[in-house]
Order: sequence, then C-alpha cells, then structure tokens
Amino acid sequence: MQVLQVQLAVRADPAEVGRARRWARSRLLNHGVDPDAPIAEAVVLVVSELVTNAVVHTGRPAVLRLCFPLGDHRGDAPAASPGGPGNEGVREAATVGPLRVEVADASEVAPAPRHAGADVDATNGRGLELVELLCDRWGWYPDGTGKRVWCEISPDARPADPLAAVDWVALAQP
Repeated sequence: MQVLQVQLAVRADPAEVGRARRWARSRLLNHGVDPDAPIAEAVVLVVSELVTNAVVHTGRPAVLRLCFPLGDHRGDAPAASPGGPGNEGVREAATVGPLRVEVADASEVAPAPRHAGADVDATNGRGLELVELLCDRWGWYPDGTGKRVWCEISPDARPADPLAAVDWVALAQP
C-alpha cells in the first residue's frame, strides 16, 4: 500500500497548537476529506491533543506528521466524487485504510494517560483519554533522543458518544 506522508515542524509555543489544527484541516481537505466528516473532526481533535502534550510537557519543538494510505497494493485509489452544495471541489476521501497521526518530540518520557476525575473545570488530564476514545489504536516508541506518539483513525470513524458506556441504571440507584 502506498502512503502519502506530510509533516509540519511545530515550535515550542502553545500558540502553535492552533496552527497545527489549521494545517491538519487543510491537509485533510487537500486529500479530499470532507471537513465535516467524523474522521476530519477526530483527526483535528487528536492533533490538538498530541501537539499540546508535546509542546507543553517538553517545552521543545515537535514534528507533526499525517500519513494517508492510498489505494491498495496495486496503487489504485478511489475516484473523486463531485462536491455537494457548499462543498464544491471536496472529493470523497481517498483514504482506504486508517489515517495515522504522529507527533515526535524531544522527550524520552513515556506518555501516561491521566484522569481528570470528577473536576469538570479541570483544564488538563483528558488528552490521552480522548485519543483512546477517538482512535482505533495508539502507542508510542523511542525515536532518536525523544519519542514518537502515534494513533490510527479509520476512514469510517463515527462520532464518539462519551455517554454510551455510562451505566444509567446504576447511577439512578441511591
């Protein structure tokens, strides 16, 4: 299978997270992914979380990479479809396998999911939980003097329902 890889150097500045989100949206659109599709929303959120973790926790630059699988082993890719109203020129996604997001940073410290707990006003501690929820799989590995955190999102990603796993009957009991 062929893979198209695009990457963005991210400076060690929390303001870079917004730039990374905009860049990811533009790469998805350039690749033919509808910006309102669930996979696009999931990718942008995951990019935001992973880039935030990299620049905030290391204080150093990072590299964001998107890997788009194209066609099958013969190099075939799905044909483009015409865009609908408001989506002129937006094609059907050419992604035929999971889209991979990678963020490389200069820290050797392994990512560790934390739980924000019941504090609904907490502003951190949910990033990797969101990654776990939105992605088919994720992980990390040492890379040079740092690490690379990666995740994969299938092209048929569905919006996550964070309340689907709640045991409402148990909550209703005194």
